[in-house]
Amino acid sequence: MFLLNTQPDHNQPLGAVDAETLGLSAAREVERFLGYRTDHAATPLHSLPALSDYLGVGAIAVKDEGHRLGLVSFKALGGSYAVIRLVLEEATRVLGRPVDVSELQTADVRAIAATMTFACATDGNHGRSVAQGAQLVGGKAAIFVHSGVSDGRVAAIARFGAEMIRVDGTYDTSVTEAASVATQKGWTIVSDTSWPGYERIPGLVMQGYTALVQEALRQMPQPPTHVFVQSGVGGIAAAAAGHLSLVLGRKRPTFVVVDPARAACLYETARAGHPVRIPHGEPTVMAMLECYEPSLVAWRILSRVADAFMTVEEQDAIDVMNRLARPLGDDPTIVAGESGGAGLAGIIRALSDPTAKAALKLDKTSRILVINTEGATDPERYLELVGIPFAEVRAGKRVVA
Repeated sequence: MFLLNTQPDHNQPLGAVDAETLGLSAAREVERFLGYRTDHAATPLHSLPALSDYLGVGAIAVKDEGHRLGLVSFKALGGSYAVIRLVLEEATRVLGRPVDVSELQTADVRAIAATMTFACATDGNHGRSVAQGAQLVGGKAAIFVHSGVSDGRVAAIARFGAEMIRVDGTYDTSVTEAASVATQKGWTIVSDTSWPGYERIPGLVMQGYTALVQEALRQMPQPPTHVFVQSGVGGIAAAAAGHLSLVLGRKRPTFVVVDPARAACLYETARAGHPVRIPHGEPTVMAMLECYEPSLVAWRILSRVADAFMTVEEQDAIDVMNRLARPLGDDPTIVAGESGGAGLAGIIRALSDPTAKAALKLDKTSRILVINTEGATDPERYLELVGIPFAEVRAGKRVVA
């Protein structure tokens, strides 16, 4: 399914709060914070010339977040950043003076962090980021996971010392439960989705994601003409689209939001013209994107700066995982998890659809950026779907299909 953005506020400037959250100065501050992380390094940007030639476009670049901060996902940039910001704000309040990130590991700040518990719901990746952030600052984490989260992903979160709380139902059920319990217990909710009256902290999470967009712009020889980004509740798509619109202005790329067909909450929201909650059906293999209601902040941004919305099928995602593990020509091998390659799957599907291809003006001059949002966050599932251990793919071992 493919849909152009026909919202009345399409191509209108972002509101003041969103512009401040996702602007260049905010992105630079995120990068300054990252400078104090011992495990920080810019993630690679891979060029895929052979695949570009095969598909008939000028260039495809993949920002590979499978290497981010030891968490194998772009989410490492959001939850932990928000946790750090919230600890510094609390320390500023308690100590009665401004407290900078450079003081994060001081005894006074860690003592304050130790009194704080950070809670969130997760499909897997956001919870790991919040738990890692809490461990980094000396705080506590309580992570709510729904029944569809694999045991492997639960264990990956728990290794950061988080309290794990299982919730029956879907991701959206776990979001509601996390907010309710956290409010009762006085915990700080660090959600990557927003709802009425709760927007600032999800905004901080999205602000963290702007660092990867800044890195990509520095790594590309020219800015992209097109960007395809997958969407769960919409946070990464909105952060990327919003930041690009603020930095590049009228020269911003055509931006396409990609949903799983089985969890197309942004697509259906765009079709309805307002946020909608879609019914829960058969689970999608793209587990990190299995969300049934969009973030209100994300939709507010995407309604203005996304140009199209589309869906991809289950097999599309699996095919891309395998295509990146067994690349064409001299293209590099890339480990993409079940959700990681959905943006690239969107490109391939759009190019196979004459209507979408023409509407998006995709041709041999197109320079396309996608984000591999995750590596093998569940190694057993990766092996099942790709047939190659992720470590072999990441090491660059080329396997003939």
